[in-house]
Amino acid sequence: MEVKATQTVEDHTIATLYEASLKGCVSTLHTLIQRNPLILNRVSLSPFTETPLHIASLLGHLEFCEALVKRKPSLVSEADSEGRFPLHLASAEGHTEVVKSLLLTNPDLCYAVDKDDMLPLHFAAMRGRVGTIQELIKTRPDSIHRITHNGSVLHFCVRFNHLEALRFFVQSATMNQDFLLAKDKEGNTLLHLAVKLKQIKTIKYLLTLPEMRTAARALNEAGLTNFEVLEESDPRDFITLKIQNMLTEAGVQIINAKQQGSSSSSSASSASPSIIPTQPAQESKRMKLWETLWLKYLQYRPNWIEEKRGSLMVVATVIASMTFQSAINPPGGVWQEDTHSGGLSCSSYGTCKAGTAVLAYDLAHDGFLRFATFNSVSFFSSLYVVMILLSGLRVDNKPMMWILTIVLFLALSSIGNTYISAQRLVTPHHLAHKVGTVNASFSTVWKIIIAIVVLFHFLHLLILCVKKF
Repeated sequence: MEVKATQTVEDHTIATLYEASLKGCVSTLHTLIQRNPLILNRVSLSPFTETPLHIASLLGHLEFCEALVKRKPSLVSEADSEGRFPLHLASAEGHTEVVKSLLLTNPDLCYAVDKDDMLPLHFAAMRGRVGTIQELIKTRPDSIHRITHNGSVLHFCVRFNHLEALRFFVQSATMNQDFLLAKDKEGNTLLHLAVKLKQIKTIKYLLTLPEMRTAARALNEAGLTNFEVLEESDPRDFITLKIQNMLTEAGVQIINAKQQGSSSSSSASSASPSIIPTQPAQESKRMKLWETLWLKYLQYRPNWIEEKRGSLMVVATVIASMTFQSAINPPGGVWQEDTHSGGLSCSSYGTCKAGTAVLAYDLAHDGFLRFATFNSVSFFSSLYVVMILLSGLRVDNKPMMWILTIVLFLALSSIGNTYISAQRLVTPHHLAHKVGTVNASFSTVWKIIIAIVVLFHFLHLLILCVKKF
């Protein structure tokens, strides 16, 4: 019974300690320590996942934190169930004075990571705590270069839209170009992420940095440029158009900077100032017109198939239905019964079987075989499209989009050839030449359209390869 009573008293004392940490009552802490000098050592035996220092650091009770650390310094190195140290919590809440106190006890806590591999600096960046960021960097400057699977501290600033914290990091003495252009797990640079989140002020600031303007056309892991990331974002509004113009102007500024550099160097070498020729300006204007045409009209939209998934499903289903009907009801019909003679001689085959195509027994040409081949290609191509769309696979990536595009063009081309082959089979000989002439003109236009589309896709693939490698 005495053990049970002692246990109850101890539990009550620990609970009182945690209540004091919630209120930041230093006098209660001293009273508890006087009554039980080992109370802070018994914290690790309690069922609570956090220590009193975690709670006091989270709430910013500076005097209480200092009293705890003075009595038991090892509390600063205790982690909670999430692997977070008191410094993580104080940094997230922006309690700068508490952060200073904890760092005086153990400066290496700047390198402490939680279960998600995040430093206290990442929490401060995530909440935009500039004062806390300054103290953490001052204590351990190299902690800024730690990159998690979610990116660097700069990515956290952009992801949670803290422009002032981003400015502070960029202007830090420890910042270098490689770190500024670092990518997250999806291969996104800071500009990719800002464009994706449509943060106009952040984009405007990033484009003032020469390093970021130079890498403005970089690709992420999905092979998307900043323009293509913007194209994927919804909805398409005024902000999207404004960002497009900002990115386009950034590309023009890079060209102008080179021209100004070359012109300034030439003027420096000459004794008197010279007038800048108009040809570079004309070239810049032509480049701007070309980029505008490419970005607004010719650029490959990476999400059009995903947007038109329902329409593609209907088109593919209609093509499959049409070609299926053509297979069971071919041009010229089928034999209604077994026969050895008829409009076409069946003697060469023995018997013309009931239900088989009449024109399939024509020995004069292989028109029916051509019709059946094109019909089958169109039928199975449409089934492939339906299968891919129903499979649940993501179709907004470029490889899948190119596969769907090729298969769709194959289905459409084959159904066109199926039509021409069927028409030849049922057209009388005295009209075959005239009908063939009409079909040839339309077929030529169709082939030209296919060639243009294929060339466009090939050039786009070539441009991506050049940018990537």
